[in-house]
Amino acid sequence: MAGEASQVLLGSGLTVLSQPLMYVKVLVQVGYEPLPPTLGRNIFGRQVYQLPGLFAYAKHIVKVDGRAGLFKGLVPRLCSSAIGTVVHGKVLQQYQEAEKDEPGASKKESVSSLEQVLKETSREMVARSAATLITHPFHVITLRCMVQFIGRETKYSGTLSAFTTIYREEGILGFFAGLVPRLLGDILSLWLCNMLAYLINTYALENGVSMTEMKSYSQAVTGFFASMLTYPFVLVSNLMAVNNCGLAGGLLPYAPTYSSWLDCWSQLHKEGNMSRGNSLFFRKVPAGKRYVWDERRFR
Repeated sequence: MAGEASQVLLGSGLTVLSQPLMYVKVLVQVGYEPLPPTLGRNIFGRQVYQLPGLFAYAKHIVKVDGRAGLFKGLVPRLCSSAIGTVVHGKVLQQYQEAEKDEPGASKKESVSSLEQVLKETSREMVARSAATLITHPFHVITLRCMVQFIGRETKYSGTLSAFTTIYREEGILGFFAGLVPRLLGDILSLWLCNMLAYLINTYALENGVSMTEMKSYSQAVTGFFASMLTYPFVLVSNLMAVNNCGLAGGLLPYAPTYSSWLDCWSQLHKEGNMSRGNSLFFRKVPAGKRYVWDERRFR
């Protein structure tokens, strides 16, 4: 229990610290650009038109809503983080207890074997999927609380009232808007990360390196690579969570009414927006598009 409580507290602390970052990222993902491009220099020193980065965007939010404005949607996100941590831990604990009860459990397999990696990754996949499934309604509320900044709405002003609003307007399915691409992205990211780490640990690193050292070398690199490849799933999931929910950020001119997440994916791909919001620094102006001040977006 003590270990579980410490994980919840640690996760809550990281959630609070990362809230402004996620807030800005979500608004950029939707396509809201409150500040016009400015002439600056890229990393090579060339003059280019750039969009405001994380700090300039956050400064604008503070100017409009004060410092507390950077933490809109924090309460449901904290609920999601805490519940997800508990569910994830409980699922893995059930696997561990079941393994102890199996005959011949004392015979340990080599932790570096492919079979063991597949086994551990499968368990982690189930644990993460269970946590995502249970906490997704809180994730949807978090995103909608954030997107309200665009139209200055107060429709989702509280976590409990948001549950009532979503159920009344969209039914049970409203709580799971964007769930499928989110699950697919998580699963693909996990398998890519673990399998790449296994290949690096097995074939690229020198013999004699301990498993702990191997993980420290490869996990960060493979995790970053996997997150880059699966980012479109995150973007599509977030857009579907706010799509056509009655908020300005989920309607035209920011987003059309998508019939499904595949339709959303297809339209983003055609527009060349599959990586929108992936980087919050050195943001280039979209090629072939112009900034529309009245709409605070590019078209």
